[in-house]
Amino acid sequence: MLGVVSLLALANCDEVLNSSVIPEPRPVAPAPAPNAYVPPSAASQDLARFYQRVERDLLTRGMLRTDGGGPDTPFDADDLARNFETIAFYSEYPDHAVAVASRQTDGQLSRWSGPVRVQTEFGPSVLPATRTQDIAEVETYSARLAKLTGHPISVVNRRGNFHVFFAGKDDSAYVVSRLKELIPGISQESLKLVASPRSDIDCFVFALGNSSSPYRYVRAVTLIRTELPDLLRRSCIHEEIAQGLGVSNDSPMARPSIFNDDDEFALLTSHDEKLLTMLYDPRLEPGVTVDNARPVVRIIARELMGQSL
Repeated sequence: MLGVVSLLALANCDEVLNSSVIPEPRPVAPAPAPNAYVPPSAASQDLARFYQRVERDLLTRGMLRTDGGGPDTPFDADDLARNFETIAFYSEYPDHAVAVASRQTDGQLSRWSGPVRVQTEFGPSVLPATRTQDIAEVETYSARLAKLTGHPISVVNRRGNFHVFFAGKDDSAYVVSRLKELIPGISQESLKLVASPRSDIDCFVFALGNSSSPYRYVRAVTLIRTELPDLLRRSCIHEEIAQGLGVSNDSPMARPSIFNDDDEFALLTSHDEKLLTMLYDPRLEPGVTVDNARPVVRIIARELMGQSL
């Protein structure tokens, strides 16, 4: 829009130079603010109602717990070590090529080596008040993750390398355009997933290394549907940002955990906090294989659980 306005201004200058009568200046409507709010469509509102029903059903069944686990969810060092191997060394979508340079890294530890700069972005259909709420949640959670991992994780307004998109059904064109800017080699399959995700996909994350070091993450992108009600949206923030740090798989054996497709827990648990601490322990190097890491993983797990070695 700004480009069009500039061209029109140049055309008017030529007209003035070639005329003996200087026209009265005409008011120019201000350009809309970038990403200005646009009310959601009827289809987006229908999807929001669908997710509200999903959340109510899960809560009625005692799911989406926010207590972090308790006496009914005991785990020991062996459980923690086993779950860490499954969740940190393997990918939930091992065959999903996000970018041209991506490579298979299953069986190796993947995580960030450099600082993580989290940048929150919103599609036009996200209400201003909701944007404020989501920004605050991402900031609080990022600070918690930095403390757990001991890794530099901060929230920034520009030049981020971990982009968290909140976008709705109506915002596909905006998100696809931004992804092409952020990940020039992104696959058409991934763009299609972003443009028209199935209704059962409410959030997901891409975490990427480079061609020479695929297990050292340098960029991540998370997409969270804005149609989600509050608790499901917070659940997506917790799971997807954590998975983008390197705990990228799910396991039906993990409990209490958000890295489990059963939806029992909505928010990061005491078990999951230990997984993230283990992931960034300096005794484990990015790229280490699961077999070589196993003895060290068992030692770290026992230390965190206060069990003798």
